[in-house]
Amino acid sequence: MEEYLSYLRSVRGVSPRTLDAYGKDLSRFAAYCSGLSLSPEDAGAHDVRRFIAVLGAGGTASVSVNRALSSIRGFYRWLVRFGRRKDDPSGNLRNLKIQRNLPAFLGEGEMAAFAELPDTAGILWPVRDKAMILTMYSAGLRISELVSLSLKKVDGDLGGACVIGKGDKERRVFFSDECREALACYLPARAARVKAGGSAGPTDMLFINRRGGGISVPGVRWIIARYAERSALGKNIHPHSLRHTFATHLINSGCDVRVIQELLGHSSLSTTQRYTHVNIEHLKKVYKKAHGIR
Repeated sequence: MEEYLSYLRSVRGVSPRTLDAYGKDLSRFAAYCSGLSLSPEDAGAHDVRRFIAVLGAGGTASVSVNRALSSIRGFYRWLVRFGRRKDDPSGNLRNLKIQRNLPAFLGEGEMAAFAELPDTAGILWPVRDKAMILTMYSAGLRISELVSLSLKKVDGDLGGACVIGKGDKERRVFFSDECREALACYLPARAARVKAGGSAGPTDMLFINRRGGGISVPGVRWIIARYAERSALGKNIHPHSLRHTFATHLINSGCDVRVIQELLGHSSLSTTQRYTHVNIEHLKKVYKKAHGIR
């Protein structure tokens, strides 16, 4: 399994986060096989099926079970490809069905109110936080894309940037006028913070912490959670909610789904099409309201 993970890292160029997830899945499978006095390389289809059943019975979410099965499939395909095994015991196993819930998102008025919170809540670092919230929303960024966004990748006029998404794919994103104004206010404060950063040293990351170093994924989650607590929206707001909100607002404005796919950096159109269901629900509400239907 270590050889396989090394192959994914050096040959396939799999991201560190994905490698970590695959490693955990395979370690769990190896531990299960060990309990049966069995080597993972020698496991049969019934052993893999029983392992998946154990995960499901133990309360593991369907999406996590499917990821584990994907990790195992990749491992066995690698064994077969390089002559380490003749058959793939996971080849005929199907993924579990996943209930597709509509993404959580904010209405346009709610999003505007949330973006204004840093100015009124009086907590944390308002000028940075407002710029960060508007950047996530106006560009539809993943949290990993936000924290890794380099200052040198941002346009000089603050109109947009190049971000590195999943699979190390680079794409072009754009910033709204409100976002540009917020960034223009933040950048001088950022420069002063980096200069006074001391041991943290200078950084090329666009968004930094109070010590002048690049902000982390847990840090962004913590910041958004603090503002969510202060909001009166009564919703479970998290960083990905802003990305969902971006896509939903574009759909509701009539934007072509393939354009949204490109802006979000989705490799599959089916992933983007989830947001069309949100639009249908919105249309249903408008129709019912217009006709007095409850």
